[in-house]
Amino acid sequence: MKAEPERPGASAHADLARLREEIERIDRTLIELIARRVNLAREVGAAKRAAGLPTLDPAREAAVIRQAAVLGREAKLVDDDVRQIFWHIIGLSRRAQLENE
Repeated sequence: MKAEPERPGASAHADLARLREEIERIDRTLIELIARRVNLAREVGAAKRAAGLPTLDPAREAAVIRQAAVLGREAKLVDDDVRQIFWHIIGLSRRAQLENE
């Protein structure tokens, strides 16, 4: 019996499906990591309150953004994009720290 010829583009479609599955796995991992970071931020907020320190620390936030930009450059990502992403993440963390004030 003769094998059926492969459909044109079938391999490309399989590659696309595989790549999309990998992106979805990475997305799940990113969400898990963001959730872990936000939970740690809650703990940081509690530790700051226990130490009598202000919850918001703009200098620390700016340092985190600068470090993220450096890491982004090393990964060959656009600085402004990385900074924007991290400002959003810091916003989530800031809100988590302020939850129990």
